[in-house]
Amino acid sequence: MKRREFLATPAGGFAMAATPPSPAIDFRYAPLSYQTAYCYPDDPHKSLVGEHGELRIGHPGSGKPLEYFTSIVEFSASGMETDRVVSQKLESPRTPIVRTVLERSALRIELTTFATNRAGEGRVDNVIAEFRPKGDALRVAPLVRISTRDELATAPPVDGRTEVRKKDGTLFLLSDAPLRIHDSGHGAVLFAPVHAASTERPARLFFRFPQEGQSAERLSRGLGEPDAMLASAREWWTAWRPYGGKVNWSLAGRYQEFLDACARNIQQAREVKNGRKTFQVGPTVYRGLWIVDGNFLLEAARYLGYDEEARQGLEATWAHQRDDGGVFAAVQGPFWKDTGIAMFTMVRQAELSQDWTYFRTMAPNILKAARFLEQARDRSIREGGTNGRYRILPAGLGDGGLAGAKHEFTNTVWALAGLRAVSDAARRLELPGFVSVSKLHDELHEDCLKAARQEMRRHPRGFEFLPMLTRDDPGWSEPDEWNRPRLQVAQWALSHAIYPGLVFAKDDPVVRGHVSLMRACTEEDVPIETGWLPHEGLWTYNAPFVSHVYLWAGRADWASQTFTGFLNHASPLYCWREEMPLRQSAVSNYVGDMPHNWASAECVLYLRHMFALEDGRSLRLLAGLTTTELEQGDRWQLEQTPTRFGRLDLKLTRQGGAWRLEFARDSGDAPGEVVLPRRLAGRFTAGELKGAAHRISGDRVLVEPGARSWSCVWS
Repeated sequence: MKRREFLATPAGGFAMAATPPSPAIDFRYAPLSYQTAYCYPDDPHKSLVGEHGELRIGHPGSGKPLEYFTSIVEFSASGMETDRVVSQKLESPRTPIVRTVLERSALRIELTTFATNRAGEGRVDNVIAEFRPKGDALRVAPLVRISTRDELATAPPVDGRTEVRKKDGTLFLLSDAPLRIHDSGHGAVLFAPVHAASTERPARLFFRFPQEGQSAERLSRGLGEPDAMLASAREWWTAWRPYGGKVNWSLAGRYQEFLDACARNIQQAREVKNGRKTFQVGPTVYRGLWIVDGNFLLEAARYLGYDEEARQGLEATWAHQRDDGGVFAAVQGPFWKDTGIAMFTMVRQAELSQDWTYFRTMAPNILKAARFLEQARDRSIREGGTNGRYRILPAGLGDGGLAGAKHEFTNTVWALAGLRAVSDAARRLELPGFVSVSKLHDELHEDCLKAARQEMRRHPRGFEFLPMLTRDDPGWSEPDEWNRPRLQVAQWALSHAIYPGLVFAKDDPVVRGHVSLMRACTEEDVPIETGWLPHEGLWTYNAPFVSHVYLWAGRADWASQTFTGFLNHASPLYCWREEMPLRQSAVSNYVGDMPHNWASAECVLYLRHMFALEDGRSLRLLAGLTTTELEQGDRWQLEQTPTRFGRLDLKLTRQGGAWRLEFARDSGDAPGEVVLPRRLAGRFTAGELKGAAHRISGDRVLVEPGARSWSCVWS
């Protein structure tokens, strides 16, 4: 497989050969197998539609394979030809009414899939199927294939409608056409009578799937009103708002489409559990709470204005704290990093809410969590081994391609991010009792840096980098190179430790090596083979992890390019699978849930950070805007977006041949510095700045940090 040429500069910097990829957002790398949720926010019935318009029903959740649905329902017609997918689209990014078009040489099948929840009816999945000839009128015999673990039977049609029931008598399907059933041995095939169809009058059937055990009588009125049912679904979503509170976004082009769709994806996967709204990763195998995914989902929730829901989500995270102080949710065992991540989440949520009440209340729990990490570190030292010799956290589960307990760095670097966040916060709040946390952080940080210096290794392309798996792991010595770990495996945690964790300085060799490694393994515009797919596969939302590192390191061009690559690996319905094959691969497969909402969250986070990036006590504005972004439209606006410095209003507009930024910040601690790019997108130069003192420092404009309102023009 051809790779993009990578260059390592002698000074240890980074460079990439010419021929950058096209900046177009056009789904060029979209998965060829995908599924989309069309249920409601917080809906316990996580209905999905596949890429052929088939319904995927009844996945039992974690512990079963991706494709383990109790029923799959496909819509087709009799005849010799197979159906070809022509298109599948959402009615809009905000409206999950899914339209799938299938074609044969003489026939066009149009499927409209949507959910309803009308008073008196309850939750129902609905499909309108239209069979339209592409030329002259023809006869068509619609059919429905049902692959199911249930034994199905049809009741005698009454008034032209058909009831399909499970063995226990509950209603599975209600249709407005008389259907006859055939047992296929692994499900059922439903045959409809032959219909006359013309271009003006297509054959039209309506199918309803009750989700709450409703009777046929409850659904029968709606059966005769398919257009009214569709209109009610459209009306509900038209009234739905992607944002909460005073938060509002107005972005340009595809960026707004992705933002709205990701807000919807996140709400559709969310669910009420134990009285709290819980942000879940996905609707099937990841239908639950993961601590690390949850950290980024809760941050995205704040950016979208879901403040109360984020508060409940934080409580749900800390409800998983054990008696020994460790915080573990979906992943148990030696996953030490989750405790540090929960600590990091606690601080970030307090910063964004500007309310430290819960942090103060939970101080004993936080100290207990820190003590858990200290005891783990001490146990590592006593037990010896590589990690013990380095005086870092014990051998643990790396995740992201590292299975089982191994000598590795992911647990330590993420724990350092949590310890640093808590230590800094306690110092600012002058809370007593946190000296031990600072001491643990400083010791672990010093020992981790020493270990990193010893574990750095040389890449075949000539640069030094830190693998997450220590050099004495037997996997590196596998006789068959195919079975050896990839050099870039599990670097996800190092990305996070760099940003937002701020564990390393920008000029640290670990950072330089990580950036070089990510550039070296870039294919299809994103880093590849960084996770569970070691050969010719990619972890979709690992790309925005790396985009954030590039952005923080001052490489907006690489950040934009990689984020665009991430968007282009979404399905045309604006969602992602966790991992997927490269287009040319004949060995890789699909991994994880879909829609995967850590991916949705990362999309939201990067879109915000393009405009406002919190870098410690520095507030960097417009740091992610390149020509690619500015060419999408003339107006960008974020209202009441939360930061650790209070809420911001940002309005960027094109005015002739210039760009104007209007800035406002409400109450909150002033940042240490406010930074603007002297040259916006490399083409426009900062000129007039009104309302605040400022000075030029190299390629930066430094604005008076305490100023609450000002404007700047680039021309």
